[in-house]
Amino acid sequence: MKTICKLFRVDKSRIGFLKFIFEAHDGLAVITTLDPKDGVVRFAIAPGCMEEVYAVLADLKKDVAIHEL
Repeated sequence: MKTICKLFRVDKSRIGFLKFIFEAHDGLAVITTLDPKDGVVRFAIAPGCMEEVYAVLADLKKDVAIHEL
């Protein structure tokens, strides 16, 4: 299985928070900021973890604007 990459646009002031949350979930996904000005980040999602990543994102969407590109 391969790592899956997805792009998202998030509130740029919340990028650090988002990275912190996913760092706390060891091995789930790695977030890389591609465009800090526009809040574009790339999620490198571990094989077999897509469902869990989307579950975490669904919960975070209550407090953070997150849009898949």
